[in-house]
Amino acid sequence: MKLLRLRVEQLRQFRDPVEVGGLEPGLNLFSGPNESGKSTLVRAIRAAFFERFKSSGAEDLQPWGDTSAAPSVELEFEWQGERWKLSKRFLKQKRCDLEVGARRFNGDEAEEKLAELLGYQFPGKGASKAQHWGVPGLLWIEQGEGQELRGPVAHAGNYLKSALGEGLGDIASSAGDALIARVEAERAKLLTSTGRPTGEYAEILRQHEDARTRLEVLDRDIAAYRQQVDRLAELRRLRAEDAGRPWEACRRQAAEAEARLAEVEGWRQDRERQAQALEHCATSLRHAREQQAMHGRQQQELEQRAEELRQAGQRLAELRADQPRIDGQVARAGEAYRKAEARLSAARGQAKRAVLAGDLDRLASEQARLVADLEQARTLQADVQVLRERRLGIRLDEDALKQLRSLDRTLAELDAVRQSVATRLAYDLLPRQRIRAGDETLSGRGERLLLESIELDVPGVGRLHIRPGGEDVADLARRRQENLGRIEALLAGLGAADLRQAEDLAEQARTLQREIDLHESRLGGLAPQGVDALANRLALAEQKRQAVSGALAALPPDPAGTQDPDIGILDEAAAERDLESARESLQAVERRAARQAQALVLAEQAGRTARAEWQRLQDAIQAPDRQRQAQELAARLLDLQARETALRHTLDALDRRIAEARPDLLRQDAQRFARAAIQMEQAANERREEAIRVQSGLEALGAHGLEEQRADLAREAEFIGRRRDELKRRAEALDLLLDLLRAGRQALTRRIQAPLQRHLNHYLQLLFPQARLDVDEDLLPERLVRPGAGGQSHEDVDALSFGAREQMGLISRLAYADLLREAGRPTLIILDDALVHSDHARLDGMKRVLFDAAQRHQILLFTCHPDRWRDLGARVLEMGALRAA
Repeated sequence: MKLLRLRVEQLRQFRDPVEVGGLEPGLNLFSGPNESGKSTLVRAIRAAFFERFKSSGAEDLQPWGDTSAAPSVELEFEWQGERWKLSKRFLKQKRCDLEVGARRFNGDEAEEKLAELLGYQFPGKGASKAQHWGVPGLLWIEQGEGQELRGPVAHAGNYLKSALGEGLGDIASSAGDALIARVEAERAKLLTSTGRPTGEYAEILRQHEDARTRLEVLDRDIAAYRQQVDRLAELRRLRAEDAGRPWEACRRQAAEAEARLAEVEGWRQDRERQAQALEHCATSLRHAREQQAMHGRQQQELEQRAEELRQAGQRLAELRADQPRIDGQVARAGEAYRKAEARLSAARGQAKRAVLAGDLDRLASEQARLVADLEQARTLQADVQVLRERRLGIRLDEDALKQLRSLDRTLAELDAVRQSVATRLAYDLLPRQRIRAGDETLSGRGERLLLESIELDVPGVGRLHIRPGGEDVADLARRRQENLGRIEALLAGLGAADLRQAEDLAEQARTLQREIDLHESRLGGLAPQGVDALANRLALAEQKRQAVSGALAALPPDPAGTQDPDIGILDEAAAERDLESARESLQAVERRAARQAQALVLAEQAGRTARAEWQRLQDAIQAPDRQRQAQELAARLLDLQARETALRHTLDALDRRIAEARPDLLRQDAQRFARAAIQMEQAANERREEAIRVQSGLEALGAHGLEEQRADLAREAEFIGRRRDELKRRAEALDLLLDLLRAGRQALTRRIQAPLQRHLNHYLQLLFPQARLDVDEDLLPERLVRPGAGGQSHEDVDALSFGAREQMGLISRLAYADLLREAGRPTLIILDDALVHSDHARLDGMKRVLFDAAQRHQILLFTCHPDRWRDLGARVLEMGALRAA
């Protein structure tokens, strides 16, 4: 997928129309300071795809303070050789139009087609959220969200299914079997799916949270103070380096490159002068050779004219001798043509009688066929009526039958869940001992599943009341009863006792419908316009037969007995062929006679012309001036050839000097050193101003007593948090149980991980050679394995620094994009201020990763730090220039 053009109007800060076009298929860099509109463009792209055009939850798109504005987004992109154009307007005069080649879609249909293409969904109502964003939510990184991967992968799980296989659906969605679902439900009472406390756990944490909030305030004050101290030290170190004014060296290097480039430019001008002289010399040499060749051609032409004169005389004699033969051929061909005309006139009378007799036979056959078709059509018409009456007696509602199947599956699932959550009563009684469980007597050893309340009578002890499962079992029983009621209502509407009988009735109805369709198809073949129309055709055929019979009877007797014996009895086609053959023969002979006469005239004229041309050339060649010109021309050719050789040697030498100087590199060096000098001096000025601000902030901050206050608050938070730790241990125990239950699925998980692992390792090794990034069963980065001084090191991704986690998150998204591309799905990668926490060395490696990914995907990178990306090799779109446009 390649985004070609983006246009926004009346959207946030872009009140006037703003258009972005000419996007590259690979990397595209949008640069500008904060609040220059980068995030607004990203929001516009998201709104174009994610927000429904008729949603009222898009008020944030309006320009500030302008409630009458109608934000609009228009974009064009290319996918699989077709051009897609999307136009969307929100809040006022709402509409959505989509053009795909010559096809057009509007409104909800256009939005659903986009969602199906890119792999996302729309909310039922309100604004679009992360859980609806699917594949784009995984590949479009917002500010500060690059390290977060679990949520986007879960939301895109269903759309990644086709790229990774059927097994991904079970793992990415954490479905598992019933037991795993039960353990997850128990864990959910303490923790949310993202690990946040809930329920009792959250209530216990409330008091601890108050103390921790105050502790974080102190921590931020202390951290801010320390960071400013560290930053001031770093700025002082950098200012010491700036004191040497390193940008002056860059300016000197730029000036040297410019001087060298000017020298090379002088060589180029000299080369152009020499090239012009060579071109003039070559032109003169070509003219001289053409003149010399012309003299040679004149001698050859004289010999050719002499030969032409001899051939013209010979041709004239041959033509005069052949004239009597041509005249005889013309006379014979004329006589044959007249005889062929007479034979054709006699044959046409016989042909008309034969045609009428054939028409009479054909009409009789057609009349017999129509009688049979009419009888069969009337039979089929009666059969269709009987089948339709039988079909009307069966009630068939495919939607109700489909709903009935779904309810039957739900009932089976509820029964399975009831079995899994039922209380298990295991007993091991002494010999001859009995206990009574409701209406049943238990003895020996065994086990029972309790789905309902039961009373156990223990002789000599008393009575036990057992209520299994608590609210879950009761809720399951209610849901089961509700499903049974809906099933009975649907069965009553279908007139069936159970699902199988309903399926049988549906199959009978479908069979009858197929028979009706077959009979109607046969009836349509026999009588496409109806049985009455077929009867009318039969009557019309009878009328035509009578008319042909009358015409045949009205013809005169066959004149075959009175024909001239030279003409004979022939059919019309043979007579026409004979006449055509005679006509062609006569025309051919007449054309030969005409050509003979024309050739005789032309031969006489050619003889006269050839003699005049031979005499003219003979006089020109023997003239004295021509001999002198030939001698002068030979000398001039020798002089021009020597001059051409000398000029070519000079041009070759200049070309070598220019190529060795590499003017393209000199021009790049001059530009690079000049830009580096400007950037270095600008950075030095900014560091000087920042040092003044940081030093002033340190003087105003003051951190007296912050460490003691923090120690007191920490002890208070620790005391309150003991109860939290107890619940945390329980949650961790449930996590461990989930891990044990999932161990049986590890083999399948590894097979599913293989394609993703391959793409991850490809990108990772551009950053860390010989490293690999292992993924867990949820297909999320889990562990970074890379060589170290003491062998391989294994580091959990969650334990890495913020910048490293952000890098792993981007690499993982690029790997998912490669999987989607292999599955034939469209991809577009949007990075909003990504990798801001990467150092220079790590950022250089990530640039290699992005450049490699851009060979397969289009990437839109938005940044407020263009100096960090100037060597990315991407087209740079300045936001300031964009707004001015």
